[in-house]
Amino acid sequence: MSHYLPLSRVARLVGEPRSEIQRRIRAGELATFDGQIELDELLRVFPNVKWQDDGEYEHVEEIKRKAFGKRVMERALPDKEVLAERLYELGREFAAAKSLLIHYDRVFGWLDDRLLGFAEDDPESADALMAIRIWLRRQLDEAPGEAERAKALLAEESVMRVMSVHVEVRPSGHEFFVEGNDTILEAALRAGISLNYGCSNGNCGDCKVRLVSGQVKKVHPHDYVLKEADKAAGAILMCSYTPITDVVIEASVSGADDIPEQTIVTRVKEVEFVDDDLVALHLTTPRSQRLRFLAGQRVTLNAAGLAGEYAIASCPCEDRHIELHIRRDNRPFSRMAFEDLRKEVPVTLNGPRGSFVIKMDSRRPALFVAWDDGFAPIKSLIQHAMSLEVAETMDLFWVSDALPHYQDNLCRSWADALDNFHYRALTAVDGIEANVETILAGHPNLTHFDLYAAGPAAFLDRLKLAAVERGLSPLGWHGEIVL
Repeated sequence: MSHYLPLSRVARLVGEPRSEIQRRIRAGELATFDGQIELDELLRVFPNVKWQDDGEYEHVEEIKRKAFGKRVMERALPDKEVLAERLYELGREFAAAKSLLIHYDRVFGWLDDRLLGFAEDDPESADALMAIRIWLRRQLDEAPGEAERAKALLAEESVMRVMSVHVEVRPSGHEFFVEGNDTILEAALRAGISLNYGCSNGNCGDCKVRLVSGQVKKVHPHDYVLKEADKAAGAILMCSYTPITDVVIEASVSGADDIPEQTIVTRVKEVEFVDDDLVALHLTTPRSQRLRFLAGQRVTLNAAGLAGEYAIASCPCEDRHIELHIRRDNRPFSRMAFEDLRKEVPVTLNGPRGSFVIKMDSRRPALFVAWDDGFAPIKSLIQHAMSLEVAETMDLFWVSDALPHYQDNLCRSWADALDNFHYRALTAVDGIEANVETILAGHPNLTHFDLYAAGPAAFLDRLKLAAVERGLSPLGWHGEIVL
């Protein structure tokens, strides 16, 4: 009786990034069946993991949450009705497993009696048959060496399934967890997965998806009327349902061209002076109108009749929080940001725009390069890549010219928290050519890489030429000119 686990839950159980689990699978170190990992295979590949001792993993997860700038979420139990249904489903699985064990015990009892009867009827084979009976009994009476570890793993996984339910999106293959009282839509957006939606309160029907497998429960009413054909096909509204069991849904993941421009009146949460010549502007969107965007895109800000276009520096996974880096210059909006913007001042946001976005279907190593405040869109891309766990490894190079490395501690915290993330601060004093050589020195072959770079045109042109000479595919180059 095999027990299979999805990759994302395996990553949580062993305390490794999902990208590392995928690397082991590609290397042939870890076998899968239909995209999942069997319990015995997990115990074989990770013999030294102590399932109950996850303090260090939780410590790293806490560092990651703070480093990403995401809200710190305490694990919350779902409401009593959802909790009851999840426990009921676990109880059904337990009952089925126990019934099967009882059946196996009866089969063994029958086999034992038959062997004893054969031994009595055939004295010549009696010794061999009795030896088989003794061996079978010993095998059943002696718990295998992995039994205790398997028991601990199954117990931990059962708790996980009550606290956080796994969702797989087809055909893209994205995975995420629904925790506490979140709906499927809320959890997907918090994970940074850009699924289609509109009003998010059950009126428009834009978040309609097909439930392929698993059980869900309606937790919010909706006015949108599903057609009988939709119901028969398994259609649900993500904004109104939460999963009871692990589920698979069929839904499309939005690209840069799929997201419409939106106009939202936000409020200033904080004007953070990170340097004399740069502020981080933190905005909050209304509860009913969060911004749909992909990491790396740009928006236009307007306040008191003054407008300016800036790259978003925050991750789509950060709920209603929008961060932008505004450099001190002669543009009217910049002057206002440094001199007049205060907490709670309304700022109208229009967007998003731009195609400098993360490749959500790529699992290749990623190279990120920023020049001065080109770090803003790069920061957004990195946080999104971390949230989605799409890159096998990530390297960040940040060149300082007119601005210092104004969020250097944040970059170093990423490097401290993640084994697959590396950071190096560079200076423009060394010149474009020297910096390009330094950035690519450790990557002589870029055939299977994605490279994301934001900075002045001359720097990007030289970096792209050198990267292509090292095998970078034109499809692997993603550049954003920052003036």
